[in-house]
Amino acid sequence: MLYPIAIEIGDTDVAYGVAFPDLAGCFSAGDTLEEALSNAKEAAEMYLEDLAERGKLPPQAGDLATWQKDPEYQGWAWAVVDVDIEPYMGKAAKINVTLPTLVTKRIDDIVKQMPEYKSRSNFLQIAAMRELARSKEHSESAA
Repeated sequence: MLYPIAIEIGDTDVAYGVAFPDLAGCFSAGDTLEEALSNAKEAAEMYLEDLAERGKLPPQAGDLATWQKDPEYQGWAWAVVDVDIEPYMGKAAKINVTLPTLVTKRIDDIVKQMPEYKSRSNFLQIAAMRELARSKEHSESAA
């Protein structure tokens, strides 16, 4: 997953700071930009590992353009960090799913056309994660 990161620009006297807006409380730093980016990925992995140990799913990555407009990060530089969230989602379990044949065919066609979907199961997992995130947003706005 590509998580946006906000980068507080450093110099020879001040380290580069990195914050993950989608991972509350996850931050890192480095003496150089390259070091800060490398440390950021490590910080995200540690953060997600902690969530998994507490039985929580990794948060969906927000939209970079939306985060760039957030007043909290005005003047910061931006990048994305690619983090494989699969290891932090729990052990895989095989389940039976019943779908209409035309829906299954459409899913299979999309999987063939779009390599980012590794399989039908991966497609269904991604779709489920999007719906779970949407459901969470809906329940938070209702509260």
